[in-house]
Amino acid sequence: MLRVLLCSVLLLPALAGCAPRSQAVAGVTVTPVLIKVSESARVGEPVTVQGRYLGGPKTGRIRLGATENGNGGYLVPADAIVSWTDSQIVFRVPPGAPAGAFWLFIEVGDMRSTGLPYSIKE
Repeated sequence: MLRVLLCSVLLLPALAGCAPRSQAVAGVTVTPVLIKVSESARVGEPVTVQGRYLGGPKTGRIRLGATENGNGGYLVPADAIVSWTDSQIVFRVPPGAPAGAFWLFIEVGDMRSTGLPYSIKE
């Protein structure tokens, strides 16, 4: 019994070092993953994004028109968001969105999702 207790006390710090570390951002501990986005849309039309760990409208942002690396583009305004859950976001393409092929990302806290190519129709 003493041997088991001693081993537990000695191994506990080593095992604690293997536990995943959490980020300092309001509970965000995993990278958002985009799985699918609806077909291209025109200004005012809805876009549906499906994925995992997408956060919510208070902690998340939609970056549209970015490069493949997630740079540039613009943030979709809050009033263009129709609904947002941890696995699906629906938003309308905002006025002034440039037509063309770009990348779409979701940012939750300081974590940026994987990207998906997306086109906005003229």
